[in-house]
Amino acid sequence: MRIYLPLQPPILEPVQDSSYRYREFLPCKALEPYVACYWTVEFDASYGRRLHRIIPDGCVDIIFDLKAPSFSKGAMVAGFMTSYETIYLTESRASFGIRFFVEQARRWIGHSISELTGRTVFLEDVWGAEASLAVEQVQEAGSVQAIIGLVESMLLEKLRHHEYPVDPLIRSGLQHLYAGRGMLSVRTLAEKLCYSERSVRRRFQKELGISPKELANIVQFQSLLQELRKGTSSALSDLAAKYGYFDQPHFIHMFKRFYGLTPHRILKQDVRFLQS
Repeated sequence: MRIYLPLQPPILEPVQDSSYRYREFLPCKALEPYVACYWTVEFDASYGRRLHRIIPDGCVDIIFDLKAPSFSKGAMVAGFMTSYETIYLTESRASFGIRFFVEQARRWIGHSISELTGRTVFLEDVWGAEASLAVEQVQEAGSVQAIIGLVESMLLEKLRHHEYPVDPLIRSGLQHLYAGRGMLSVRTLAEKLCYSERSVRRRFQKELGISPKELANIVQFQSLLQELRKGTSSALSDLAAKYGYFDQPHFIHMFKRFYGLTPHRILKQDVRFLQS
């Protein structure tokens, strides 16, 4: 059973809009430790523009543009995000994404994850000519299920033949953060890892380009979103206390920082959260 399941706004705020569709798909069992999910976005611009919101989820994505005219520029790597982003979709698009857990991303991308934090680069910049071939194959695959089958074959092949060892401290550190739903101080995390706080901070910064505290904040926030998705009758003040926020104002501040909206706005937009 997975202990960390990151969410994005379209899952939390489902909308009745025939021009816009966001879906997620789970990976096969062998890839579960590495891939959070596959996802697709389809948008028909003939109905007008649409706001697309992206929030920090503790992951790194490879994104294929299924309509890109150039194979060499048809895929991107989106690095670790530390704040929300909003994009107005104005042109029709179809995208397929692979969402990797941040501690596992280098194994597949073959490039320093710390250098990608807060950035988006062409996949060609990190994979070279292999990127164009991958884009061509993905675009020609057709259906989403066919794309998933193709992508999983690629990933499993890399798993068998390309070794990018994950730093043991980073791997163990993330497992502690996931299990603790992000509610661990750097001191407590360091004690669990049997390292000094300074060593833990330096290693996270070197390998991931982010501090352990910032990553813990994102895991904490995402863990709370999971509870909201399940439906809860708890008051916001109770949720804030349960997930380690000092008080409701602190909770609202962090929610706006990562989501761009207050939790009250989300609750009003989806009655499921009010009918637990």
